[in-house]
Amino acid sequence: MITVAELEYGQKGIIKEFSVDILPIKLLELGCLPGNTVELVQVAPLNDPIYINVNGSHIAIRKSLARLIEITIQEDLTTL
Repeated sequence: MITVAELEYGQKGIIKEFSVDILPIKLLELGCLPGNTVELVQVAPLNDPIYINVNGSHIAIRKSLARLIEITIQEDLTTL
């Protein structure tokens, strides 16, 4: 199981299916939905919170919440 909290700078993933009860409604409204792409943009100096891009929405979330969002890593096909 890979989560958003495990992404590295610039790495992208696709959000997997999850129970809607896990995330606050505000994150769902900002695009944290299954099938959407998420990218790690920046990490705060003390590693919490993290700054992510989800379908064009830039969001800062705590790592504890990021650990609840399962993803599949999106391979970068441009380097092949």
